[in-house]
Amino acid sequence: MAISKDLLEILVCPICKTPVELMQDENGLRCPACRLVYPIRDDIPVMLVDEARKEG
Repeated sequence: MAISKDLLEILVCPICKTPVELMQDENGLRCPACRLVYPIRDDIPVMLVDEARKEG
Protein backbone atom coordinates (compact mmCIF):
# COMPACT_ATOMS: atom_id res chain seq x y z
CA MET A 1 0.00 0.00 0.00
CA ALA A 2 1.45 3.34 -1.04
CA ILE A 3 0.96 6.69 0.63
CA SER A 4 -2.30 8.26 -0.48
CA LYS A 5 -2.37 11.44 -2.55
CA ASP A 6 -4.59 13.05 0.09
CA LEU A 7 -1.94 12.49 2.74
CA LEU A 8 0.86 13.74 0.48
CA GLU A 9 -1.07 16.96 -0.11
CA ILE A 10 -1.08 17.85 3.60
CA LEU A 11 2.38 16.66 4.69
CA VAL A 12 4.95 19.41 5.18
CA CYS A 13 8.50 19.56 6.49
CA PRO A 14 8.39 20.01 10.29
CA ILE A 15 11.29 22.49 10.09
CA CYS A 16 10.35 24.92 7.31
CA LYS A 17 6.71 23.93 6.54
CA THR A 18 7.46 23.37 2.83
CA PRO A 19 5.37 20.59 1.21
CA VAL A 20 7.37 17.37 0.90
CA GLU A 21 7.73 15.29 -2.27
CA LEU A 22 7.65 11.53 -2.61
CA MET A 23 11.02 10.22 -3.75
CA GLN A 24 11.15 8.10 -6.91
CA ASP A 25 11.98 4.92 -4.99
CA GLU A 26 9.03 5.68 -2.65
CA ASN A 27 11.24 5.05 0.40
CA GLY A 28 11.22 8.62 1.64
CA LEU A 29 9.72 12.09 1.54
CA ARG A 30 12.04 14.87 0.45
CA CYS A 31 11.91 18.51 1.50
CA PRO A 32 13.17 20.57 -1.44
CA ALA A 33 13.98 23.55 0.78
CA CYS A 34 15.89 21.84 3.61
CA ARG A 35 17.15 18.96 1.46
CA LEU A 36 16.17 16.48 4.15
CA VAL A 37 14.69 13.06 3.47
CA TYR A 38 12.16 11.67 5.93
CA PRO A 39 11.89 7.87 5.89
CA ILE A 40 8.77 5.84 5.16
CA ARG A 41 8.48 2.71 7.32
CA ASP A 42 5.69 0.19 6.80
CA ASP A 43 3.89 2.76 4.59
CA ILE A 44 3.97 5.32 7.41
CA PRO A 45 5.90 8.58 6.94
CA VAL A 46 8.24 9.28 9.86
CA MET A 47 8.19 13.08 10.00
CA LEU A 48 10.64 13.43 12.88
CA VAL A 49 13.66 15.71 12.46
CA ASP A 50 15.85 13.24 14.36
CA GLU A 51 14.96 10.50 11.87
CA ALA A 52 15.62 12.58 8.73
CA ARG A 53 18.84 12.33 6.76
CA LYS A 54 20.55 15.03 4.73
CA GLU A 55 20.20 14.49 0.99
CA GLY A 56 23.60 13.95 -0.58
